[in-house]
Amino acid sequence: MDKEFIRNFCIIAHIDHGKSTLADRLLQLTHTISDRDMKEQILDTMDLEREKGVTIKASAVRMNYLADDGLNYELNLIDTPGHVDFNYEVSRALLACEGALLVVDASQGIEAQTLANLYLALESDLVILPVINKIDLPSARPDEVAEEISNLLGVSKESIIKISAKSGINVDMVLEAVVKTIPPPKGKSDLPMRALVFDSHYDSYKGVVAYIRVMEGEMDATDYIRIMSNGLDVRPVEVGVFSPDMRAIGKLVDGEVGYIATGLKSVGECRVGDTITLTKRPATEALPGYHHPKPMVFAGIYPVDGEDYPDLRDALDKLQLNDAALDFVPETSQALNFGFRCGFLGLFHMEIIQERIEREYELDIVVTAPSVEYEVELKNAVLLRIDSPALLPDEGDIVEIREPWMNLQIITPTEYYGTVMELVRKRRGVYIDQDYPSSNRVQLNLEIPLSELIVNFFDDLKSRTRGYASMDYSFSNYRPESLAKLEVLVGGEPVDALATIVHKENAYHKGQALVTKLKELIPRQLFDVAIQASSSGRIISRANVKALRKDVLAKCYGGDITRKKKLLEKQKRGKRRMKMVGNVEIPQEAFMAVLRLEGD
Repeated sequence: MDKEFIRNFCIIAHIDHGKSTLADRLLQLTHTISDRDMKEQILDTMDLEREKGVTIKASAVRMNYLADDGLNYELNLIDTPGHVDFNYEVSRALLACEGALLVVDASQGIEAQTLANLYLALESDLVILPVINKIDLPSARPDEVAEEISNLLGVSKESIIKISAKSGINVDMVLEAVVKTIPPPKGKSDLPMRALVFDSHYDSYKGVVAYIRVMEGEMDATDYIRIMSNGLDVRPVEVGVFSPDMRAIGKLVDGEVGYIATGLKSVGECRVGDTITLTKRPATEALPGYHHPKPMVFAGIYPVDGEDYPDLRDALDKLQLNDAALDFVPETSQALNFGFRCGFLGLFHMEIIQERIEREYELDIVVTAPSVEYEVELKNAVLLRIDSPALLPDEGDIVEIREPWMNLQIITPTEYYGTVMELVRKRRGVYIDQDYPSSNRVQLNLEIPLSELIVNFFDDLKSRTRGYASMDYSFSNYRPESLAKLEVLVGGEPVDALATIVHKENAYHKGQALVTKLKELIPRQLFDVAIQASSSGRIISRANVKALRKDVLAKCYGGDITRKKKLLEKQKRGKRRMKMVGNVEIPQEAFMAVLRLEGD
């Protein structure tokens, strides 16, 4: 198709502002999907995406639209992930577009992730088309939200389209605005072919399927391709477009969005942000902006049953085929035996991987409390990167420990200003400045250690502001801090999986809180068990779990033998979730207790 009639655009929005619903309506209106095949969140193919209402994997779809001017247009919609953990994927998807629909909920207004993705879009020089969604809700305030958007973007309030994606009100106006407002692609056909990989997934028959936007030149389905980051030359299994299922075609030209089934066996060989060119006439320079996504949060994943270790390795291998951002290395723990140290983009990414292992591979796993990567400078001038508290060297060998700090943006109604600032202060946050996007909302710009951010910060923020606040964060730098290792000893044995790195000022009360929590969680044994917290070489807190003096069948007097069997079976099921440390059983909840400490 002539480039003049191609429009490439994406939808950027905060979680739950109606992005996937609007995509559904656009597919229906352009007859890309028949009403018979229609279902909610058609582009969200994973069960987790449907349940959580969050787009986790980017997807693309080609729509053919007959506009009011009587001409046929090819519209390529690239659906981007909405969560801050997948910020890099969003930035790559934006580079594949010329315009973006900015969708804002009429009852919620502009939120932090909307702003973050909007700034990314503006940096990529995209044309922004603002849309206010959910105008049919009783709590909708479209005029106030239009004022907010108008102040932010400098557009007239009247030009902002007001729709309801669920009921289909005014959605046809969005399609017309896309055709009229968003410019066609600007690439040149006569240059060597360069295509941007904005996402990829693994297919067991076709290998790695790279989602691409052809920036310059063109390619035939028979051409050998070269992946520029690693110089791999491969012959594609298939070249095609999404409509919305994969449909093979003979060629892709500049400006078009489609896919290349490469036949490669690992997503790591063809990563998001990579450039693909042709072997016979290669481009000299890759497209800018490619980097390897860096894990920010680390946790140990162990099988509950040691015999499941090979199955867990297989599960992680298969997940890594589809998710190149997941890193893992084998790890051994005294408490949990053999497992893996895994690196994630953020806490939400970790939660998704954990749920996928449990659901898709039906494995019982223990996940240790998440930690971040610290830089440790030793007296012998060696710089270590530590992602597990158990690996921290002796305090006498350390010159300083540096921890990662993040830039944090919080948007909240002004009435919650005080409670938000109190939360940030408790978490060692630093105030930078503030803006007022509208008269009753404040945007706070702050800095905060990542270790404080990953543990329940978002839950606390939501509960303190009744769900009205939203947040977004990005990496700032590493800073030296006064940090120490907090160790837990159960029955005199250190439990490495319960160790954490804390600020020295907080070590005492965190140690006390952790010991108190563990005293509730560790079941009574047939002997007294001492639980101790130790930091900087001294014991800072201790509690005793009293010995058990009760028989589990004592209350089961008389009756059928099946009653006793039922009680014993229930007890056996409970023990499956536990791990042995010496002679003391520690339940899985204890390993997550570090997360749920009150008074952090």
